[in-house]
Amino acid sequence: MNNSFTQMLLNYAPLLVLFVVGWFFGARHERQHLVRLKVAELELRYIIVSTERFYQPKMNPDTQGELVLGSVVIAQDYFKMIIARVLSLFGKNLTTYETLLDRARREAIVRMRIQAQAAGYNHIYGLRLEVSNINQLGSMVEAIAYGTAVVSIEH
Repeated sequence: MNNSFTQMLLNYAPLLVLFVVGWFFGARHERQHLVRLKVAELELRYIIVSTERFYQPKMNPDTQGELVLGSVVIAQDYFKMIIARVLSLFGKNLTTYETLLDRARREAIVRMRIQAQAAGYNHIYGLRLEVSNINQLGSMVEAIAYGTAVVSIEH
């Protein structure tokens, strides 16, 4: 019995080690990404973003609206995919996918703001977000944020 248990440990140890290493680096990468997002959002907070479609801010007379967009593809690590599969069997809330979608939306908005900043705009209105799965496992999502950027005289 002891020999079979030892054999089982030797057979599954590499899988377990890879699983733990994947979880560690996946969680570390996600934390670093969230920190970078927070920093970028704080740096770009002067660019006002509004979801109102027909709203037009008081614009500088010399400005014209321009379409700006940000796009990102983010993949989920395999550890979180396995946890999500197990939780879905029990009908639980899939918070692992919620964090993936939240990171994707925030990153797309940051990239859209960067494009507006590069063109000298300080206001984006008519913001729209689109998120879609790229592969059938649901581990990769694409988020696109777009809106109309203008130079506004109100803050």
